[in-house]
Amino acid sequence: MELLLIRHGLPVRRELEAGAADPELSEAGHAQAQHLAEYLSSESLDAVYASPLRRAAQTAEPLARSQGHEIVLVDEVAEWDRHSNEYVPIEELKAANDPRWQAMLRGEWTVHEESPEQFRDRVVGAIERLVEAHSGGRIAIVCHGGVINGYLGHILGLSNPQGFFYPNYTSIHRVAAARSGERSVITVNETSHLRRTGLPMGLFQGAR
Repeated sequence: MELLLIRHGLPVRRELEAGAADPELSEAGHAQAQHLAEYLSSESLDAVYASPLRRAAQTAEPLARSQGHEIVLVDEVAEWDRHSNEYVPIEELKAANDPRWQAMLRGEWTVHEESPEQFRDRVVGAIERLVEAHSGGRIAIVCHGGVINGYLGHILGLSNPQGFFYPNYTSIHRVAAARSGERSVITVNETSHLRRTGLPMGLFQGAR
């Protein structure tokens, strides 16, 4: 079967005194999601899953509508910082050389609900259950950068459970999953749908 892991679009910045920030998509994020749906319209998906966080669920909406499916929310593919009271796009942190950006570069884990290993186990277990449920099919899971890193890192046998690369907004990461248990990474950071749109693509790559 073919698995498409898709990162959400660009969300708004939100910083709260208390409670989970859980930001919605920005105007650019909604446009990215629409381009994503149009790009994948020629491919038939058997199901569209999404993290329950708003930035992921909203990204999945145009895709699910285009494919004629209802979105199925999967709690276990929520991001590691789901309960954080702030969300600042990483591009803004980098531009300001924010201490939080420096902490990310050092690989510091600042969330206490679960360890990096527990996070990866949660993500891998959930994704593998969905893969098993759609043997021979093609599904999309709209989720987060940490989730994508966790699962691909697991496939590649990497020791760092926190990740190894930066997924661009609405980037597609394809995995071929065999019934024998073999997993092959087919594409990483597929963002052709954002070319020449003028929309932001991510940290290290501008839209052209």
